[in-house]
Amino acid sequence: MIEGQIPATLIPGDGIGPEVMESVVQVLDALGQPFAWDVQHGGLAAIEVAGDPLPGATLESVRRTKLALKGPLTTPVGGGFRSVNVRLREEFHLYANLRPAKTLIPGGRYDNIDIVIVRENLEGLYVAFEHYIPIGDDPHAVALSSGVNTKEGSRRIIEFAFDYAARNGRKKVTVVHKANVLKALTGVFLEVAREVARKYEGKVTWDDRIVDACAMQLVLNPWQYDVIVTTNLFGDILSDLAAGLVGGLGMAPGANIGSQCAIFVTGSTTCAKMSVDSGLVVPSATAAAAFVKVVSFM
Repeated sequence: MIEGQIPATLIPGDGIGPEVMESVVQVLDALGQPFAWDVQHGGLAAIEVAGDPLPGATLESVRRTKLALKGPLTTPVGGGFRSVNVRLREEFHLYANLRPAKTLIPGGRYDNIDIVIVRENLEGLYVAFEHYIPIGDDPHAVALSSGVNTKEGSRRIIEFAFDYAARNGRKKVTVVHKANVLKALTGVFLEVAREVARKYEGKVTWDDRIVDACAMQLVLNPWQYDVIVTTNLFGDILSDLAAGLVGGLGMAPGANIGSQCAIFVTGSTTCAKMSVDSGLVVPSATAAAAFVKVVSFM
């Protein structure tokens, strides 16, 4: 390791992951090789090498460096192993997902977009408390899933969003929920937001939106939004929607942040399914730029 380099774990990922990550590393090297990479495996690539989609060596590397750059990892649909992305968030208590959507190349369908979505990363419906109830000879006759939102978890992510807004010159935080229907599950999120907002009076304004209305307004008039904070599932959906406003997932990096560790990502797990060596992949220089920026910020 060169003196002054920052130790960091590099997880190339699946599908287009290695191709994208190679470009990202080239960009970072051109900036003076700020990172000393420990290359590890995850997802399908890890199963081929170690027989586990999240090997112990990968976990130990992230635990040691406390910093990782991760490519897209395959998550099986409707079965198979549990999401490696979710396991990483839980293992390292990465409670905040930060997804900026900013216009970098003008002249598209939408221009001058500058939105930051803050997503709660550990609670909600993604806790995956779910099971099937068999009826007759059908073992999957009924599917049940439960969501969990706590006041503590809600306060932590909402304070993160307001603090981010205040420290980065942002004017407004919009709290997105579905408290008109999910009165307990997302009602507690809105309840906590009202408490937190009072502490930032005079520094950051705030409002709230029902998630379906927010989705429509992001398409019709995205310029009304500044910082959006929301629960796990809603944040997952809205952050991809916002990425579409600025050119797609290749233009919208993200950061998973905890109190002791951070994992930066190049896009979405959807990218893990795209063809390899197509030459059509966005190199995700934005992910490299975001990585450097947030590391210097922390």
